[in-house]
Amino acid sequence: MRKEATTLKSSLEGIRVLDLTQIMAGPFCTMLLADLGADVIKIEKPAGGDDSRRMGEIVNGESAAFLTLNRNKRGIVLDLRTEQGKDVLWRLIAVSDVLVENFRPGTMSKLGFDYESVHLKHPQLVYCSISGFGQTGPWRDRGGFDLVAQAMSGVLSVTGTPETPTKVGVPISDLNAGLFASHAILAALYNRQHTGVGQYIETSLLEAAMAYTIWESNEHWVTGHVPQRLGTAHRASAPYQVFPTSDGFIAIGAANQRTWEKLTQALNRPDLRDDPMFLTNRDRMSHIPQLVEALTEVLSRKTTDEWLNLLDKTGVPAGPVLSVDQVYQHPQVIARNMNLQSEHPTAGTVHTIGFPVKYSDTPATLRSLGPVLGQHTSEVLAEIGFTKDQIDNMIEQGVIVPV
Repeated sequence: MRKEATTLKSSLEGIRVLDLTQIMAGPFCTMLLADLGADVIKIEKPAGGDDSRRMGEIVNGESAAFLTLNRNKRGIVLDLRTEQGKDVLWRLIAVSDVLVENFRPGTMSKLGFDYESVHLKHPQLVYCSISGFGQTGPWRDRGGFDLVAQAMSGVLSVTGTPETPTKVGVPISDLNAGLFASHAILAALYNRQHTGVGQYIETSLLEAAMAYTIWESNEHWVTGHVPQRLGTAHRASAPYQVFPTSDGFIAIGAANQRTWEKLTQALNRPDLRDDPMFLTNRDRMSHIPQLVEALTEVLSRKTTDEWLNLLDKTGVPAGPVLSVDQVYQHPQVIARNMNLQSEHPTAGTVHTIGFPVKYSDTPATLRSLGPVLGQHTSEVLAEIGFTKDQIDNMIEQGVIVPV
């Protein structure tokens, strides 16, 4: 029987998420859910809350990165080591759809909130764990960090110049783990619509990074070779990399034969098109040093903007290498509304990155920046039935912390 359509203001309206995470991977996961309208309740420890509150650039006592990673969330402070604190969490779980945690494996079990115990009482809950190396295996108990995951996944070994391995400039293991976790949570919620039952899902920084080594892993499996670092070059196409110009750098993606021929036209170098070393992609891949030398010699004669105009006219994909400040000045970024501003009670006006996905009917919205520590503690507890006297008593006992 077909269900009647329901109009929602946001995609995840009516979904409540308990966020027991900190730093990057977990908060990024729950930020994505909050952006889509989920009521995300961030639960922090009494002693200073999320460690990321003290990381990065500080604006009037607040971490700017924390404010973005925890935007659109409500925040409470709760001491889960106390019996009263545990009781509060159980009551929150009873009225929630999702729980996300990124403690070291075994921590939630010690607190009494392992998946088996929670599922027994509240089988509707989707329970998600994010860890450094996963919940099983000989490294399960080790703490994980983005750098370590990049190193162990192979990502670091194939990034950088042939002489020097280089960390990816952004915390790709953390962010990928958060992205995969949010994706899995949505799938589990969809499954729950049909079964009425939640499930346990888990991912790790290690696996999240490994999942992106598609070219490299398959190169190894097929050839038996160990993939090497190529700088900005591509593993299967040439020319597809960054080149210097007279005033900066330009990224050129001539990833197929037709585009390569268009590039030689834009450069006014038909001799390169007809050179036996560069006739086919296989030829060009076999002669990358000679190809790079020839193209660098030509491209260094004009500015980046001059080349961009010529390449655009001939249909060659290309773009400038922009610094972060230049990114937010670019007309395409401005047109896509990727620099948002909002007011915070202590930090004042703060910028935050815009939403990378646009929805026609249920768009992501910026409702608030990351909460002040304990900002919504009393509000949330009142919603789940605690009286003012009970809340005041827990404040006095140090179980909860209000603003």
